Amino acid sequence: MVSDKLSAYLGFAAKARDLQSGYNTCLALLDRGKVRLLIVAEDLSMNTVKKMTQKCESRGTDYKIFGKREELSKVTGKSGNGIFAITDGNFAKVIAEEIDRIQSEGEVF
Repeated sequence: MVSDKLSAYLGFAAKARDLQSGYNTCLALLDRGKVRLLIVAEDLSMNTVKKMTQKCESRGTDYKIFGKREELSKVTGKSGNGIFAITDGNFAKVIAEEIDRIQSEGEVF
């Protein structure tokens, strides 16, 4: 289950239009240097995860492999997507910190 804090942060980012989703959209935003944090769902194909993480590494963009596609889609209101780009630096920072906290505590997502 997503923590309440993470759910709130993702919701705020979505309402502020600082959260974009979808493979092609996120690739285009990465190419333009607009992405501050990329969240890739754990249950996507290995090829997709590899391509997106390599793109982030070549661009120097922070990324997190976290959660399941269905849960992330439900929280963000972006159904069927497993790749999410945060375009605001402040949202990216707090969301990355919360994901790190969840992963370090071993919470179940």
